[in-house]
Amino acid sequence: MPTSVRLPPETEKRLDRLAASTGRTKAFYVRELIVSGLDRLEWEYSVAQNAHDIRAGRRRTIPSDEVRRTLGLEG
Repeated sequence: MPTSVRLPPETEKRLDRLAASTGRTKAFYVRELIVSGLDRLEWEYSVAQNAHDIRAGRRRTIPSDEVRRTLGLEG
Protein backbone atom coordinates (compact mmCIF):
# COMPACT_ATOMS: atom_id res chain seq x y z
CA MET A 1 0.00 0.00 0.00
CA PRO A 2 1.56 3.31 -0.99
CA THR A 3 1.90 5.64 1.98
CA SER A 4 3.24 9.14 2.31
CA VAL A 5 5.26 10.20 5.35
CA ARG A 6 6.51 13.68 6.11
CA LEU A 7 9.89 13.57 7.90
CA PRO A 8 11.84 16.30 9.66
CA PRO A 9 14.72 17.51 7.46
CA GLU A 10 17.43 16.02 9.71
CA THR A 11 15.72 12.63 9.69
CA GLU A 12 15.44 12.79 5.91
CA LYS A 13 19.17 13.56 5.66
CA ARG A 14 20.03 10.64 7.92
CA LEU A 15 17.86 8.34 5.84
CA ASP A 16 19.50 9.63 2.65
CA ARG A 17 22.98 8.96 4.08
CA LEU A 18 22.05 5.47 5.22
CA ALA A 19 20.54 4.57 1.86
CA ALA A 20 23.51 5.98 -0.05
CA SER A 21 26.08 4.24 2.13
CA THR A 22 24.40 0.82 1.90
CA GLY A 23 23.02 0.86 -1.63
CA ARG A 24 19.50 0.22 -0.35
CA THR A 25 16.50 2.43 -1.04
CA LYS A 26 14.99 4.80 1.47
CA ALA A 27 11.73 2.88 1.06
CA PHE A 28 13.50 -0.29 2.20
CA TYR A 29 14.57 1.35 5.46
CA VAL A 30 11.21 3.02 6.04
CA ARG A 31 9.54 -0.41 5.70
CA GLU A 32 12.10 -1.97 8.07
CA LEU A 33 11.56 0.77 10.65
CA ILE A 34 7.78 0.47 10.48
CA VAL A 35 7.81 -3.31 10.83
CA SER A 36 10.25 -3.37 13.76
CA GLY A 37 8.73 -0.28 15.37
CA LEU A 38 5.23 -1.68 15.09
CA ASP A 39 6.27 -4.78 17.06
CA ARG A 40 7.62 -2.53 19.82
CA LEU A 41 4.58 -0.26 19.83
CA GLU A 42 2.14 -3.18 19.96
CA TRP A 43 4.04 -4.61 22.94
CA GLU A 44 4.19 -1.26 24.75
CA TYR A 45 0.48 -0.60 24.28
CA SER A 46 -0.43 -4.13 25.40
CA VAL A 47 1.61 -3.64 28.59
CA ALA A 48 -0.12 -0.30 29.21
CA GLN A 49 -3.55 -1.86 28.58
CA ASN A 50 -2.77 -4.77 30.93
CA ALA A 51 -1.72 -2.32 33.66
CA HIS A 52 -4.94 -0.35 33.12
CA ASP A 53 -7.00 -3.56 33.32
CA ILE A 54 -5.23 -4.61 36.54
CA ARG A 55 -5.88 -1.23 38.16
CA ALA A 56 -9.54 -1.40 37.06
CA GLY A 57 -9.92 -4.90 38.52
CA ARG A 58 -10.55 -6.54 35.16
CA ARG A 59 -7.46 -8.73 35.32
CA ARG A 60 -6.49 -11.08 38.14
CA THR A 61 -2.99 -10.96 39.57
CA ILE A 62 -1.25 -13.61 41.65
CA PRO A 63 0.59 -12.56 44.83
CA SER A 64 4.29 -13.42 44.80
CA ASP A 65 4.02 -15.60 47.92
CA GLU A 66 1.41 -17.72 46.14
CA VAL A 67 3.67 -18.05 43.09
CA ARG A 68 6.63 -19.10 45.29
CA ARG A 69 4.47 -21.61 47.14
CA THR A 70 3.04 -23.06 43.90
CA LEU A 71 6.52 -23.41 42.39
CA GLY A 72 8.00 -24.85 45.58
CA LEU A 73 10.35 -21.91 46.08
CA GLU A 74 9.59 -21.27 49.75
CA GLY A 75 12.30 -21.38 52.34
